[in-house]
Amino acid sequence: MPSIVLNHITKTYNKGTTLAVDDISFSVNEGELFGLIGPDGAGKTSIFRVLTTLLLPDKGNAEVCNFDVVKDYKSVRGIVGYMPGKFSLYQDLTVEENLNFFATIFGTTVEENYDLIKDIYIQIEPFKNRRSGKLSGGMKQKLALCCALVHKPEVLFLDEPTTGVDAVSRREFWEMLKRLQEQKITILVSTAYMDEATLCDRIGLIQAGKMLTIDTPENVLNAYPEKLYAIKSNNVHKLLNDLRAYEDTLHCYASGEFLHLSFKTENESNEKNMLHFLEQKGNAGIEMHHTKPNIEDCFIRLIES
Repeated sequence: MPSIVLNHITKTYNKGTTLAVDDISFSVNEGELFGLIGPDGAGKTSIFRVLTTLLLPDKGNAEVCNFDVVKDYKSVRGIVGYMPGKFSLYQDLTVEENLNFFATIFGTTVEENYDLIKDIYIQIEPFKNRRSGKLSGGMKQKLALCCALVHKPEVLFLDEPTTGVDAVSRREFWEMLKRLQEQKITILVSTAYMDEATLCDRIGLIQAGKMLTIDTPENVLNAYPEKLYAIKSNNVHKLLNDLRAYEDTLHCYASGEFLHLSFKTENESNEKNMLHFLEQKGNAGIEMHHTKPNIEDCFIRLIES
């Protein structure tokens, strides 16, 4: 049974001149960890704000736990937890004061739902008397998650929660989300980090307000249609320009220290012909091998299709 349902949601800004969300429909099952994956400006935050009753959609309708986000907005607000992308707690209040404040708003106490936040809170408890504005990025992240969970929500919305934190804190955060799933909490998380997509049960790849695809990370990866190559040389910038000028290149873009490359046609002479072309262009130190596509490759492929 779905906990979140969107039906043809459209949202515009600037009196209808800027289209942020373009006729998007999807659902999130109860207890599922669903990821909205896309760059800044893709429409992720607008979707979150519609679902948490902070914005009215221009078209379409949406439900959270069978409550309409427009007609039943008060009911929705009582059963969801929301962690916005920007740290939005009271920075002049201490860790403990922020937690107590948010618990009071929802008519509960920290003690009543302590079991739910215990694993997270014990990491920030040594700093409970410190003002939240003085916390590190990772600690702010954990405090914000505690405040979003303190009333034991049925659905948790996390809008780019790992942006701006270090790699260790990012990993710890996703481990916490997996533990929250065990509590049967439905989680909708957005991120611009493509590597985090594989940690979700299902993902929706979104760009410019449009949903490109929705599936499990494994199925998205398996759907990549071409052979993919990783290639580099002594001058990667020149290599990129030459490869993009090569007549049989389908896609070529930077990916770490390598370029990722796919061909328009698949045959045994592809590599040989291309390497000959590159050598004629003066490229040296060429290293090339097959590689498995990642979520970023799939995302770029869908955009350029």
